[in-house]
Amino acid sequence: MTLERNLKAEAGAEAGTETKPETETDGKKVFIIGPGFIGWNILELLVDQGYQVTALTRRAEHASGITQSGARALMGTLDDLELITSQAASSDITIQCATGDNLALAQAILDGARRRAQQGKNTIYIHTSGAKVFDDGAKGMFRSDRIYHDDWRDEMDSVPDHAPHRDVDLALTRAQEEDLLRDHLRLAIVLPPEVYGYDAKHGRLSMMIPNLTRFALRHGHPPVIGAGRAVETQVHYRDLVRGYVAVLHFLEHATPEAVRENPYWLCENGEEFSWMEAATVIGDSLCKAGKIADPTPKQPPRELYKELCGERTESYMGLNCRAKAVRLRQLGWEPTEKGIWESYLEDELPVILSENENGKEG
Repeated sequence: MTLERNLKAEAGAEAGTETKPETETDGKKVFIIGPGFIGWNILELLVDQGYQVTALTRRAEHASGITQSGARALMGTLDDLELITSQAASSDITIQCATGDNLALAQAILDGARRRAQQGKNTIYIHTSGAKVFDDGAKGMFRSDRIYHDDWRDEMDSVPDHAPHRDVDLALTRAQEEDLLRDHLRLAIVLPPEVYGYDAKHGRLSMMIPNLTRFALRHGHPPVIGAGRAVETQVHYRDLVRGYVAVLHFLEHATPEAVRENPYWLCENGEEFSWMEAATVIGDSLCKAGKIADPTPKQPPRELYKELCGERTESYMGLNCRAKAVRLRQLGWEPTEKGIWESYLEDELPVILSENENGKEG
């Protein structure tokens, strides 16, 4: 069953209603910020369901593809805050998939929601944060026993204010309680874990595992931080895309009280991997392909962190991120795609090796 048909079959159950006719979405305007690996696929599903979609892009070639997908391309960057505020103010729904760390961008979207609220209009705002917010400082040295559950808000709010993405998440939850927005803002904060998969239609790879693979190709060994004992949850991008749309349908149909009760949504497939496991799979696969001589994972020197995750390398490649998407499963969502290493070996690695042979990186 295709992603589109899967979604249509599940939409009614996920929203807690009968499957809604497509005419119900006619006239609903969606603004997508970050029409890339995740956002472009959300865009196409929503166009298929009858929404009027506008997507912000800074590249002409992407604008052409967005138009071909049935949406309107709006040329601009994340720094064009007044443009973003204006478009958010004219949109029923804003979905931000570009970054979890741009506070000014989040405030610009909220300003658009405030303009709508002054006119008595509601706004659905789906913000992309990330499960890196659960960083526990492990730096690869231990496996944590702590598992977060998104149906328990107190547990989700227990992460420290200085955690990655947390400053933006807190700004959004505080805005949700403003007198002006309280009855007019329907907020969801989605926290994806490690996202994997190859989007062949748009020629897009996931980020982290391919980046570690390219590092190994350049330096002759796969990188690992510390002992590589920390573990993280995972999700295939197509399962994640269906999760976003399930959240959207919930926000459309739930009571205001149910929406305000808990803004947090996790999305994971029930499996975990350790960072040593990731480095080992990468090393073994590249050695088997004849691309490196020694598959042994090694700690990279600090001066090479800029090729990985910069100043956040020890955090992003060394944290424990164990979490359960209880709420999506309560809506009827279930993961259906292949696992992370099957996807890597069958779909992502061949693309990365082809890039390498052609002298270019994605």
